[in-house]
Amino acid sequence: MRVSLPIPSRYHYRIRTVLLLAYLAGIIGLQLPALADYFRPLSPLTLISSLIVLLLYHTDWRPSFYVYILVAFLTGYFIEVLGVHTGLIFGQYAYGQGLGFQIWRVPPVIGLNWLTLSYCCGSVWDRLPAPAYVKTLAAATTMVLLDLFIEPVAISLDFWTWFDQPVPLQNYIGWWIVSIVLFSIWYALPFRKENRIAKWLLGFQFLFFVAHYLLILLKK
Repeated sequence: MRVSLPIPSRYHYRIRTVLLLAYLAGIIGLQLPALADYFRPLSPLTLISSLIVLLLYHTDWRPSFYVYILVAFLTGYFIEVLGVHTGLIFGQYAYGQGLGFQIWRVPPVIGLNWLTLSYCCGSVWDRLPAPAYVKTLAAATTMVLLDLFIEPVAISLDFWTWFDQPVPLQNYIGWWIVSIVLFSIWYALPFRKENRIAKWLLGFQFLFFVAHYLLILLKK
């Protein structure tokens, strides 16, 4: 079954602008001490809203896409549960209060984040005229590149903690391997990967975390 939600072209610019303003507000609000306590609880809402917008732009709702939604969410969430409880996947870390309520010491919104990021990276690299394995490697590497900026920001915002230890190389290797698995499934499943908002949303994610990272460096 193929279902598409037609979004008139005149609304694309407005939607992108609203998303950009939301991420810029997050950068400013989370960095200002007077506003940080008000903006921090909005982080999970921003992640959920971003995913909703992304899915509104999705154009091919056949059963295989529902399979990917479930696989990406459950894999992302339970690999974090396993990681937090054993330290075997990413290293020794724990979630803070910045991403909302937790089940088994992991906020469920983190599974949605794995879904959102993997969708965006998978969609962007799907345009590459190359075999699926090349796209898989490129998308997984993009995920790890983004995580290089996510980690110091997440620590400062109490998303999670490495217990005052440097982020281990194991974390990035774990991210890359899990991403390889997800993108292997993504490119194998027969649904249309093109999404008009995916590249913008991925760009806003990079903007958000790179800007926070640079501001953190300036404060040192």
